[in-house]
Amino acid sequence: MKAWQVAELGEPEKVMQLVDVPEPTPRPRQLVVRVLASPANFPDALMCRGLYQVKPDLPFTPGVELCGEVVALGPETQGFAVGDRVVGAGVLPLGGFGELALMDVATTFPAPESLDDAQAASLYIGYQTGWFGLHRRAALRAGETLLVHAAAGGVGSAAIQLGKAAGARVIGVVGGPDKAEVARRLGADVVIDRHRQDFVEVVKAETGGRGADVVYDPVGGETYQRSTKCIAFEGRILVVGFAGGDIQSAALNHALVKNYSIVGLHWGLYNRYDPPAVQQCHRALTELADQGLVSPLVSERLALPDVAAGVQRLADGVTVGRVVYDAARGVHA
Repeated sequence: MKAWQVAELGEPEKVMQLVDVPEPTPRPRQLVVRVLASPANFPDALMCRGLYQVKPDLPFTPGVELCGEVVALGPETQGFAVGDRVVGAGVLPLGGFGELALMDVATTFPAPESLDDAQAASLYIGYQTGWFGLHRRAALRAGETLLVHAAAGGVGSAAIQLGKAAGARVIGVVGGPDKAEVARRLGADVVIDRHRQDFVEVVKAETGGRGADVVYDPVGGETYQRSTKCIAFEGRILVVGFAGGDIQSAALNHALVKNYSIVGLHWGLYNRYDPPAVQQCHRALTELADQGLVSPLVSERLALPDVAAGVQRLADGVTVGRVVYDAARGVHA
């Protein structure tokens, strides 16, 4: 079978190689799936660089989430059958950027029938992160103002749709006019181009000086620091990630005097500490998809030979929505 492998660390386009590898054999509670689609995620790029908290042994195949068709079952896989269309996590070292992948039953779910393969593959990490962040961690309420950074990216675009579905007023921050148009199409009520506008001043103006009730921040660094200047009384800043490259330090005296919360979100821990909540989340997301309230924005559908270049564009911050390996586009160079 063909699969992308990383045998040394560096920039994705330089270190990812499309090679022939043996077909996988499932262990207990594992499935082998024919990959139908697998989106590029920032962790894929970070793992190529050796900068992610998960550091798989070399060589490995990236692709941390996917949609696939079950072709083989290991022991203890009750509830699954050959032919099932499923979504969830790829099991490293054999992730989704290949013809076949491994999946664990604990992180595998039925694919929503209302979504095509590329959209279904994109419903897992970004949307579950958004659902747990906005509902479990920040307790977003209808009528509140939600500020979403990197709003045209994979994680941010999910947060816009989930915020609107929850009845919030959504302000999206993007970088550039093309990304601004994407955020508008996703449903953001107000879109701020950070290259042209100061998001702090716009948020204050749009909220009558109150500020945002919830800030969804996958960027970190200066973006987080400036968000503290436009957070509302009893607001919640969700620390989702550090795509900007800088990990900020929180000024706790500032949180005290302005009476806001700094809320961390490590979505992956729910799979360890509260698996029933992950099942509940997937059911809720499936219902929202079936109702047309969420629909992952797939901006690029790639044949397998084009995956490394797509991961590099994601790493360089020039993509919008989701960049997805779509097996229907072809798997052979």
